[in-house]
Amino acid sequence: MTGRQGGAGPAASGHGREPGAGGDPGRRLLRRLGCADLTAVPEVRRALRELLRDWGTKDTVEVAELLAGELVTNALVHTDHGAVVTAGVDASTLRVEVRDFMAGLPVPPARAAHLDTHGRGLLLVQSLADAWGVRTHGVGKVVWFELHEGPA
Repeated sequence: MTGRQGGAGPAASGHGREPGAGGDPGRRLLRRLGCADLTAVPEVRRALRELLRDWGTKDTVEVAELLAGELVTNALVHTDHGAVVTAGVDASTLRVEVRDFMAGLPVPPARAAHLDTHGRGLLLVQSLADAWGVRTHGVGKVVWFELHEGPA
């Protein structure tokens, strides 16, 4: 399942270029999150903001925080286990991955009802990310997104 990237190919299957590939070693973030620990959501957003301190515009960083928060929330609310968040940033690309440990692939709803408080996370990712996708990973899956920009 992919977002704006579309088509077949490495990134469409979730195996795109890793952040930091090429000349820039990039910076990374890694967080292990406990089962149903929703207090981790703002912590992940803060850590991501710090990682992106010298990267992208304020708007892009805010989109990154929003999308990461949605994926982390989904993983913690819709699975019975914790999650692992990784983020990598290089000169032009931010890639955020959220791995959970439950079988089954997420399916974004066709559209969220106007007053519905659930079901909007993947629609936001689909709408705002430059690329996104899902791949199975052992027991569970990884939902990822990329934003392309560069240093502020």
